[in-house]
Amino acid sequence: MQIHSRRAYRFTVGLVGLLMIVAGATFGGPPLICHTFDIGSAKSLPWISHGWNLSGREDYDTSKLASDTFAILASDSTVLVHMETLRRATLYARKNPVAAKELLTRLTAATKSVQSDSPPALYYFDIGYLAETYKQWLGQDSQNPARGIDGYALVKQALELRGNDPQMEFAAAIITLAGPTAEHQQHVEKALAGAKSDPLLARNLSSHFMGNDGQTITEMLAKPSAVRERKP
Repeated sequence: MQIHSRRAYRFTVGLVGLLMIVAGATFGGPPLICHTFDIGSAKSLPWISHGWNLSGREDYDTSKLASDTFAILASDSTVLVHMETLRRATLYARKNPVAAKELLTRLTAATKSVQSDSPPALYYFDIGYLAETYKQWLGQDSQNPARGIDGYALVKQALELRGNDPQMEFAAAIITLAGPTAEHQQHVEKALAGAKSDPLLARNLSSHFMGNDGQTITEMLAKPSAVRERKP
């Protein structure tokens, strides 16, 4: 019985490792994390690194992560600013599990304080997007305070409330790189169409994923994913 259990464990660990290798080969890293979004001159969390990851020289006080992030999100309704701010917040959150949980709690509390007849779409977007970035960077174990949350479902809810928002469609397109395929394609098409009148979104779509030598974001979104489609 113990032999079978050990074999099953080794098989599970090996399968998880293989899936991580496939995903890494397909995207070059977690797509919500390993690419810096262009937000122009907009304010976000402090960042001194020249790359997508922390440089190791940061002196940012992560005990202020929840309050600082919430203040930035509340002051700017630009979805790309929210995407980049939550990306940076997730990188900092990995260094401080208490701050990671506090940030999620703060964002969740904001949705509960809103009038039920007209909830702001961005509140739901922020929780959903943060849940997806946490999933990609913190994993699905006890270190992730958002484990069990379907972030994509919340982003779709935000889209229904927000209406036509190409930047939010762009976010949904990145989240669904691994599927569902049909919905991913719809998000891509709406983002590309909206970019014609949104210079900031257009710049992000034409940027290269993880550096100048990689494929553009548009190319990455347009290619069918090699990762198995998510189950409903």
